[in-house]
Amino acid sequence: MASAVSCFSNLCLTLCLVLVCFQGSTNAQLSTDFYSKSCPNLFSTVKSTVHAAIMKEARMGASLLRLFFHDCFVNGCDGSVLLDDTSSFTGEKNAVPNRNSARGFDVVDNIKSAVEKACPGVVSCADILAIAARDSVKILGGPEWDVKLGRRDARTTSQAAANNGIPPPTSNLNRLISRFNALGLSTRDLVALSGGHTIGQARCTSFRARIYNESNIDRAFAQTRQRTCPRATGSGDNNLAPLDIQTPTYFDNSYFKNLVNRRGLLHSDQQLFNGGGSTDSIVRGYSNNPRSFSSDFIAAMIKMGDISPLTGSKGEIRKNCRRVN
Repeated sequence: MASAVSCFSNLCLTLCLVLVCFQGSTNAQLSTDFYSKSCPNLFSTVKSTVHAAIMKEARMGASLLRLFFHDCFVNGCDGSVLLDDTSSFTGEKNAVPNRNSARGFDVVDNIKSAVEKACPGVVSCADILAIAARDSVKILGGPEWDVKLGRRDARTTSQAAANNGIPPPTSNLNRLISRFNALGLSTRDLVALSGGHTIGQARCTSFRARIYNESNIDRAFAQTRQRTCPRATGSGDNNLAPLDIQTPTYFDNSYFKNLVNRRGLLHSDQQLFNGGGSTDSIVRGYSNNPRSFSSDFIAAMIKMGDISPLTGSKGEIRKNCRRVN
């Protein structure tokens, strides 16, 4: 009986070791040097195209960063946000969080075209998004980090998943924390990643209710925003305002200073600093310590980039980011 128990224990130990090794090898398929031999000029190729796009329009950096966020939050970082609708599926581009707001697809097309010339059929669209997001942050004055690569592209997508997976700007703090936690991201990750709103702009429809109806807002700030965002629905809906009123095209910690002063543009932004909330101390810390924000933002971006990637033989390497091969 003792020998049988011993054999069973040894079998369990062996199975556990196999599982650990398998999980380790799965995670190890993403690496910072994944294309070092197969596409050695990848980084310079992507960066030059991203740089040209941002020099043409500074807002594009924020748009590319947002595409990466919205890709990773829907079934993982798999390039699915880039797919056009087909007869067999309805993609994410016209989901509520993306309709009339997701942009930068032409820039991604240009990056993919340049990369395909350098190394055909090698680099995924999912990885291009990850690199473009990093380059956008760096070009606009933010931190730089080594991007983990090796993702493959999804062959399908889901508009319903996008509608349900991306927190809307009306979200309260509990909803934000819950959604981020469901993806393996901590509350600190939530606050750090929200700092991406130090660049970019939002449409009037996204913040109209906040500037007219909410009390946790600086009065002068609300009045400034009301000048270009009328109260009536349907009037000026697409008028834009910077998410960071201080340095809208420079990646810094001003976003958090704005929150402390009740100048968050979106309801979901100001929820992070709301008078005694659980994230108030993190926001205040970032507002006083830009280095702390930068290091936590890097860690959170890398963590987000690890969400459910397709690796190995899963998915494909798209030739055109807008459609499956």
